[in-house]
Amino acid sequence: MTTQKRSPVQLTEVGPRDGLQSDGARVSTAVKIAYIESLVEAGVRQIECTSFVHPKWVPAMADAEAVFAGLRKKEGVRYLALVPNLRGYDRARAAGCDAIALFTAASEAFAKKNINMTIDESLATFAEVAERAHADGVAVRGYVSTVIACPYSGRVEPEAVLTVVQRLLAMGCYEVSLGDTIGVGTPADVRKLLRTLLAEIGSDKLVMHFHDTFGMGVVNVAQSLSLGIRKFDASAGGLGGCPYAKSATGNVPTEDVLYLLDSLGYSTGISLDGIVKAGVGLAEHLSHPLPSRVHEAVVAGRVRIQHGDE
Repeated sequence: MTTQKRSPVQLTEVGPRDGLQSDGARVSTAVKIAYIESLVEAGVRQIECTSFVHPKWVPAMADAEAVFAGLRKKEGVRYLALVPNLRGYDRARAAGCDAIALFTAASEAFAKKNINMTIDESLATFAEVAERAHADGVAVRGYVSTVIACPYSGRVEPEAVLTVVQRLLAMGCYEVSLGDTIGVGTPADVRKLLRTLLAEIGSDKLVMHFHDTFGMGVVNVAQSLSLGIRKFDASAGGLGGCPYAKSATGNVPTEDVLYLLDSLGYSTGISLDGIVKAGVGLAEHLSHPLPSRVHEAVVAGRVRIQHGDE
């Protein structure tokens, strides 16, 4: 019997930005460029490349201009960069960036710690950036951190998340990524959050972004799928964290999500082996192994079940 293919799933690769921003190793610009290009070669069609924030706050992203200058961009791929304000936007545009991401939080405490603004202040700043971007024909993506809980103030109610998401969509974001920044969410939390959001917002506008602190990342992806979500962020090898949330570990690994999606009959257009290859190339320049279980299994040559015909 052949497994019936279901609706396509969009995976946004966040390894080059969210994955590397907190890593102890300082990866060279050339290695970053090779990493991005190998992920695109594996089939990734939307990828976070870097962020145009002040190097004082995120030193690992200090070479943002050089990364964009060195990329051999491929037709049909959206190369994203995070920008915190108009100055960051101007830097991104000068570097040739035509797709940006704006990031705030659903927790006031985290917004103040992460971007040194209240939620309202951040949204006012982003409205100016979004207006400029739309006038320039630049795509705008939104991010909301701490959608389940905040490392400083505890649990976050879904209604607080809904308000921020609606405001980002109102300023023209084509989709909004919902980050479980410290990775404490469970399927019950995901169900509670999405039932609130999906009552007001179409599933095509929402992206789930899980961290794997308690090993719930892939389980939470499965729960989101069951509720109609078809867009996810993931990081090759499971790299990641957050400079302003010390309890946060890596993002849900792209390899692990691909293995799950393939088993369930969803198509992504991304090669699992290609993602593993990209991770192997990067791991040579890190001081630690990649945390993805699927990556480890494939590299070690363990048996991998080929999903499809049964």
